[in-house]
Amino acid sequence: MTIVLSTPGLALADEAANGKDTQYYISLGDSLATGYQPDVDKDTDLAYTDQLYAQLKQRTPGLKHIRLGCTGETTESLIKGGKCDYPHAKSQLDAALKAMAQHHGKVAYVTLSVGANDIQACVSPAGTPDGACLNSASQTMGKNLAQIAGALREAGAKNTQFVGSTYYNPFLANWLLGAKGQQAAKESVPLVEGGNSAITQVYKSAGFKVADLAGAFSSDNFTTLVNVPGAGEVPANVAKICQLTWACTPKKDPHPNADGHKVIAGAVAAVLAKNDAAGAGASPDSSESTTPEPGKDTGANHPTTDGDLAETGASSSAPVLAGAGLAVVVAGTAAVYFARRRRTSALTESQ
Repeated sequence: MTIVLSTPGLALADEAANGKDTQYYISLGDSLATGYQPDVDKDTDLAYTDQLYAQLKQRTPGLKHIRLGCTGETTESLIKGGKCDYPHAKSQLDAALKAMAQHHGKVAYVTLSVGANDIQACVSPAGTPDGACLNSASQTMGKNLAQIAGALREAGAKNTQFVGSTYYNPFLANWLLGAKGQQAAKESVPLVEGGNSAITQVYKSAGFKVADLAGAFSSDNFTTLVNVPGAGEVPANVAKICQLTWACTPKKDPHPNADGHKVIAGAVAAVLAKNDAAGAGASPDSSESTTPEPGKDTGANHPTTDGDLAETGASSSAPVLAGAGLAVVVAGTAAVYFARRRRTSALTESQ
């Protein structure tokens, strides 16, 4: 059963009707969390969050899904609101915190994937990045992400497992554009790695596990060659991005397709499975990126949006990584302190 919006009163009634064994999975984020598909131009139930829920429910039959993701969400709007409507809550974060307070001790899992739209806002329709905008947006993103992760972790219980996801590299699709595109694809890898490293630091400092989507998509594997129909032999990472996203299609859209969401669900499930094996009290600095086979997707409705569609970057926007990737590293370093400070404060207050 999926609960689309965080409505504490309704959720309480639902819990009472279904017994005391009810537990919850809360998913937050942008279009990755909502399963946006460009071929139908709308959110779908193909989202990794829905597929993950199907897997988690197999081992936790009483589990319910509070699906809060919002297509087009940025780290700022997730905190302040404005993209999607949530009954009795001002924002996605507010809805999540209220749900966690209402079901304290019963929220088993929380997943978060957000940040790509912060960077996309600095890219013109022609694909030209604004350097000053990128620098500002990247620093703000790091601080916002730390605030979000810290607030969620503070609201969780001892048994709550948190997973944040990094990003795969959609700019690898540039490889198909010739020599210059191949060079751009190669140059994008260390920059994406740098940004993901900073994001990972923020998540770990807040006590989150980390799902390595770049690893799950083999984003740095230029060595293995794979034959792709219509393109010939290409590096494995290029083949993966073509196989798992819409980036190599005429739409040139970086969103994951159904297979891509399946891989993302597997990456998150692997982190949770590893944590289950080690115990809920495992070190917050652990992360895994293996991808077991996920279960099938489930249906769900979605929050009302203002019509903005999330963009995680397009093949014509590779230069965005040069400014954003490096700036996020700097922002992440500062954000680590913010997240750690919030967590320390929470621990002090609980003692």
